[in-house]
Amino acid sequence: MAALFHYKATSAAGEVSEGDMEARDESAVVARLQDLGLIPIQVAPGRVVEERSSGGLFSRRRISQNQVGALTAELATLLRAGLPLDRALEILIGLSDNPYMQGLMTRVRDDVRGGAALSKALEAHPAVFSRFYIGMIRAGEAGGALGTVLARISEFMERSKELKETVKSALIYPTILVLASVTSVMLLLIFVVPQFSQMFEQSGKALPLATRIVIAAGDWLRKYWWALPLIILLVWRYFSWQMGNAASKARWDGRFLRLPLVGDLLTKIEVARFARTLGTLLANGVPLLAALGVVKDTVGNSVIADGLAAAREQLQAGQGLSKPLMAQKVFPPLAVHMVGVGEETGRLDEMLTRVADVYDREVALAVKRMLALLEPVMILGLGLIIGGIIISILLAILKVNSLVG
Repeated sequence: MAALFHYKATSAAGEVSEGDMEARDESAVVARLQDLGLIPIQVAPGRVVEERSSGGLFSRRRISQNQVGALTAELATLLRAGLPLDRALEILIGLSDNPYMQGLMTRVRDDVRGGAALSKALEAHPAVFSRFYIGMIRAGEAGGALGTVLARISEFMERSKELKETVKSALIYPTILVLASVTSVMLLLIFVVPQFSQMFEQSGKALPLATRIVIAAGDWLRKYWWALPLIILLVWRYFSWQMGNAASKARWDGRFLRLPLVGDLLTKIEVARFARTLGTLLANGVPLLAALGVVKDTVGNSVIADGLAAAREQLQAGQGLSKPLMAQKVFPPLAVHMVGVGEETGRLDEMLTRVADVYDREVALAVKRMLALLEPVMILGLGLIIGGIIISILLAILKVNSLVG
């Protein structure tokens, strides 16, 4: 969460200007004004600006990455049509129906009109624009091809969105199946089992252990059902805390990568993201070392991010990229060999894009294979649980009727 500051400043020619600027603190506002060639006169705190919520359970992003992607595509279209940057930004402000996006773009436009480069103006909003995004914009400004670079960023974001949607869509059916399974078991334990337990109590006979466990579970659910949401919330908060701690996150990320099927899928997702991000940066003139520094921050798994950091250090020592990646033993051999071919042919950016395409398809195939295996496993598991409950009731009925010893 950033704060909005109202400032007054003067130029070297003595012209006084004032406006609003978003920053972390007053010193950052002063530094930005000085970068723009202005002399700060007064900086006063204003209201709080929420570009992104704090990340609580019921929070939501004020400006989503989908909106940033749409903005990027529209800005690329306007610039490639020959409009000046400030005019294009003005048009986008009028087109947006999100007040938070309008406010942000107004501040960006004002900075650009004040003489700042677009990358510098966007740098003040790290909660919305990533290091990758700003690095690409900076490369486009240096090469005089800002419109083309924005189009490439838009394409990159669209491909990344497609990858996420593939994974999300694949999780819908298993999630529904899990919820249906849990609901069915709970209804059995809460409403069906108690009907039999009254009959068993009246018989006065000792019940089988399995029946006593089922009845106890039903009694607990009827009395303490309210504790289930609380337990889920506590587990979620604990896991969020664990993932917020660097050391704990590294341990969990390592465990995730070692999971059967899931680990392979996560690795392919991260490799596709790494290859597409690095390839896009290199294609737009960002040096390999700088690009790796940006890519390391975009990778979600800390084990793979640490592997990229180690590879970057070895690259600084004069080695190529493929050998350090192979030495980390977290990247698939196929991807590393393709990177090596790209280095040998001098077309690393193109080969990285091919790697990303290959692993995008691999992710889709891995998701299909997981679903093909997960569906029968979950149905079998649900059948075993419900069957176990029914058998425990039947055993008790037989016991009550003295048909079992």
